[in-house]
Amino acid sequence: MAITSLSSKLLSKSSSHDRDSSSHSSHSNSSTHASGSADPSNTDSVEDIDEVDDQGQSILMSMISQLRPGSDLSRITFPTFILERKSMLERVTNLLQQPDILIQANNESDSIKRFLLIVKWYNSCWHIAPKAVKKPLNPILGEYFTCYWDLPNGTTTDNNTGNTDSTNRAYYIAEQTSHHPPKSSYFYTIPSQNLRVDGIVIPKSRFLGNSTAAIMDGVTKLTLFNHLDKNGNPEVYTLTQPNMYARGILFGKLKFELGDHLTINCDSLNLNCDIEFKTKGFISGTYNAIDGLVKNTKTNEHLYQITGKWNEIMELKDLSKHSKKKTTTTEFFNCFKAKPLKPIVRKIDEQGEFESQI
Repeated sequence: MAITSLSSKLLSKSSSHDRDSSSHSSHSNSSTHASGSADPSNTDSVEDIDEVDDQGQSILMSMISQLRPGSDLSRITFPTFILERKSMLERVTNLLQQPDILIQANNESDSIKRFLLIVKWYNSCWHIAPKAVKKPLNPILGEYFTCYWDLPNGTTTDNNTGNTDSTNRAYYIAEQTSHHPPKSSYFYTIPSQNLRVDGIVIPKSRFLGNSTAAIMDGVTKLTLFNHLDKNGNPEVYTLTQPNMYARGILFGKLKFELGDHLTINCDSLNLNCDIEFKTKGFISGTYNAIDGLVKNTKTNEHLYQITGKWNEIMELKDLSKHSKKKTTTTEFFNCFKAKPLKPIVRKIDEQGEFESQI
C-alpha cells in the first residue's frame, strides 16, 4: 500500500527510539508536547501550554507603536517572551491528538454518524493551546518536523529483545514550503486505518490596533480510502480553520480568542458543517462560544446544531425532521474529560540536518 511504504520511509528510525523509553521521557520534558487535559491544574511537566504571561506589555507597546492598523506582522521580529516553544510545523500536531475519534469515525458505517464523528474529531483539540498569548516560531524555508503516535492496542514489544512491532501507528511530517509568505505543508496518516490528512497552513498576521489577528488561510483534506462513493472514489472531507486573535496588546489583559468560521464539507455525502467561533464584544457576549449547523447541502435541511464552548463543553441538538427529541441536547464533546495522545519525537541524534531540533 502506498501509504504504508511512504510512512515507513519517513520514520524508519522510529523503532530504535522505542527501545529507550526512559530516555524519551526525559527528552519529552524539554520538547513541546501539548497537555493531555483542559484542566488548568494539570501541570505535570513544563510545556508550552503551561506558560503564562509573566512580563509586562511595555516592550510590545514600544514596538507596536510604530505600526499602523492593517500592517503585516510576518516581517516583524518579536521579543522572545511572546514566542511559543513550538514552531508552526509542530503546532499543527495539537489538532491531531484525538486519533481515537478519527478511528471511530473511519469504522462507522452510517454516513451521517461518520460525518458527526469527523466534526467531533476536528473540534476536539482546539483547547490544546498555551495559557498565555503566544506566537508560534516561524520555521525557516526547508525546515521539517516529524513525529509519530503509538496508538492504543496497536503496539507489542518483545520482552527479550525490546524490539517494537507497531501494527497501529500514526505518522506526521510537515515542511516549511515558503518563507514569505509563510506556508507550512503537512501530511498525517494512520496506515492501518487506510486514511490520510493533507494540509497547508498559510497564516497572515495583521495588526488591528489593540489586537492582532492571524488569518488562517489554507485548507486541510481528510481522505478515507475505506469509504467509496458510487463512482469508486474515496470519501474526502475538506476542512478550514477559525482565525486567531490576540486581544489587549496595548491596554487591558492579554487574551487569546478563536474567531470567525470553521467549515467541514463532504461532497460525496452532501453534508456540510459551518461553525461560528464567536468573539466577545466590548459590552455583551462571552469568551470561547461557538454556534454551528450541520446540513444536507442537497436538500438544505438543517440536521444538527452544535453549541457551547470550544475549550469546555460542546453540545449537539438534533434538528432533523424525523427527530423525536426536538428540545433536548446531548453532550457532544467534553474537553475536561478529554485524554489527548501526545506525539513522540525521535531523539535529536536521529533527526535530519533541517529537522526541528526540539
